[in-house]
Amino acid sequence: MTHATVLYFASLRDAARIDAEAVQTQAADLAALYAELQQRHGFPMAREQLRVAVDGAFARWQDAPRDGSEIAFIPPVSGG
Repeated sequence: MTHATVLYFASLRDAARIDAEAVQTQAADLAALYAELQQRHGFPMAREQLRVAVDGAFARWQDAPRDGSEIAFIPPVSGG
């Protein structure tokens, strides 16, 4: 079981109605973790539309979540 803090930004924050949450997961990789959270919160965005970062550095979707890490799912930024 992996324990991590997940940060949400922009539309993901709006959908989850929180900025961050502590999660416990058995997800094998960050893609599976996002799928779990997408189902829980009803995120409208497909994984392919997002970037993922772990402990402040961009990561790959196939990376395994690390215990105690901070994971951020980052939607595209719209400019104006």
